[in-house]
Amino acid sequence: MTVEEKLRSAIRDVPNFPKEGIVFKDITPIMQNAQLSNEVLDEMVELYKTQNLDAIAGIESRGFLFGYPLAMRLGIPFILIRKKGKLPYEKISHDYDLEYGSATIEMHTDAVTEHQNVLIHDDLLATGGSAEAAAHLIQKSGGNVAGFNFLVSLDFLDGEKKLKSFSDNITSFVRY
Repeated sequence: MTVEEKLRSAIRDVPNFPKEGIVFKDITPIMQNAQLSNEVLDEMVELYKTQNLDAIAGIESRGFLFGYPLAMRLGIPFILIRKKGKLPYEKISHDYDLEYGSATIEMHTDAVTEHQNVLIHDDLLATGGSAEAAAHLIQKSGGNVAGFNFLVSLDFLDGEKKLKSFSDNITSFVRY
């Protein structure tokens, strides 16, 4: 069985969460399976070990789950991209629109250096708003968006369209 098949069988559908009509893709069963989690991480390392990455940026909070271990295995820094008000040091921010409202994400001003190649990781690509906002933060800091990585992509929401202007290197392990 491939890693994709194992992930697909582990991801749990939760109907009507967080609101009526939404089918939530719950990745917590993956976290409960150490062997599968290590297989996913091994696959990510193989995918990115030759891509000349200087850092991994993870989007709060599920982007930290595999983003940080991947950065450690590649021997490169991990950058936290968090919701507004969660980072203690000097930060830059980017506002973006959600389906119903808006949000702000932040990153420390010293997290990215000029010309650094940064892979952005999150658990799920839906409409692409948070990943696009993270890419703007990387660019505002002088870094290059080397690509995007997701465990799951909801392709019917066309999130990749927002990301193509930053990089064509967009990988998802499971697509719905």
